[in-house]
Amino acid sequence: MVAGYWLIVITGLFELEDDAAWLGFGGVPAGIALSLLIAMAWLLCLIGSVVVSGGLLVAVPFAAAGAAWLATRGLLVPLRRLFPEGDRHSRGDFVGRQCVIRTGAATPEFGQAEVTAADGSSAVVQVRTTGQDRLSRGDKALIFEYNADGEFFWVMPYESEL
Repeated sequence: MVAGYWLIVITGLFELEDDAAWLGFGGVPAGIALSLLIAMAWLLCLIGSVVVSGGLLVAVPFAAAGAAWLATRGLLVPLRRLFPEGDRHSRGDFVGRQCVIRTGAATPEFGQAEVTAADGSSAVVQVRTTGQDRLSRGDKALIFEYNADGEFFWVMPYESEL
């Protein structure tokens, strides 16, 4: 099962979320955490089926799954240092940054602007102005808020000399 999963991931047909925190395995990629969990559960189930016999054999998969979860949590502790969380970026990182209007105009209904992130990369984002503000192509603006529902940034005129 694990080998099949990694074969599919390598070919690019499937990808899990970045983090398996919902299982208590936060701080490492989900693929690594789940691969380790499945391998541990399989190994413990195999050992349990050899050691236990009779009516208790039904409980082996459940005990193996629980023990594998505990063992995986313990094994992931040293691995968390290999996956630092400091490089996660979000759209909110653009709030407070200067941008340049790239469409013919930016109004309360429409607009796009180019903004440069702290790492030097740039992005073209959807922007909207408030009230009667109307910005033209090439005008500088200040991003002051992100609207998650509309997936755009609120901007206002920005004078660099101030």
